[in-house]
Amino acid sequence: MNFKKIRSVGLSLSLFCAAIIPATTASALDPTDTPEIESIIRDYLLKNPEIMLEVQQALEQKQQQEAKDRARLALASNAEAIFNSPNQGTIGNPDGDITIVEFFDYNCGFCQRAMNDMNALLETDSNLKFVMKELPILSEGSVEASRISTAVYRLFPEKYAEFHNRLLGNQGLKDGNRALRVAQEMDLNIDAINTESQKNDVLGAFREANELATSLGINGTPSYVIGDEVIFGALGEAVLRSKIENIRNCGKTVCS
Repeated sequence: MNFKKIRSVGLSLSLFCAAIIPATTASALDPTDTPEIESIIRDYLLKNPEIMLEVQQALEQKQQQEAKDRARLALASNAEAIFNSPNQGTIGNPDGDITIVEFFDYNCGFCQRAMNDMNALLETDSNLKFVMKELPILSEGSVEASRISTAVYRLFPEKYAEFHNRLLGNQGLKDGNRALRVAQEMDLNIDAINTESQKNDVLGAFREANELATSLGINGTPSYVIGDEVIFGALGEAVLRSKIENIRNCGKTVCS
């Protein structure tokens, strides 16, 4: 049962009732009038059901705009941690003119598609920098994989992009053992990686990413921060490319 949908419809009905019965009028009504008013509302809605769809759409648009406004405020107040935290790997041009921040989980299927989008963009745009925020929220295996990944970008930052693509590009569950096998295939120092991955501040890095995600309204992966906007979901290469071009043209993801 979709309780979120039911709640949304309920809120829409409340807004509809509030619109047709102003508070000043409602407070002056006699309680005995309630059944008659309810009957009028019911009959009107049955004859004009499209009204409920319009109200619900207006409510959803209002909620989406409020979420975007909150995200922009959180983005402005947390910009340093979002774009320049030491707790993140980077892929692409470290001095690129456009930075794209991606929150991801190694066991997120949509993140695999997002990886392909990222690589396609990097192949044709040498001035992009991707900041990768480890947000292991799907399983304990995700946490283990991100521990190893964190150790790789701390110890071997020049190898991080290859490691990230190899691990995320694998099919099946990604956990600590799978991540270590990838590192071993790349001839990286496994003992050093194991030691680094178990440091207490690794989990601190995950907590930071989770707190940032919460403040930005992010509750799933992949999600992005591009310029002045938070983007939810793997929307595809074309959408990202359009927003990148807009930032270069007008400084915002949407040019007026």
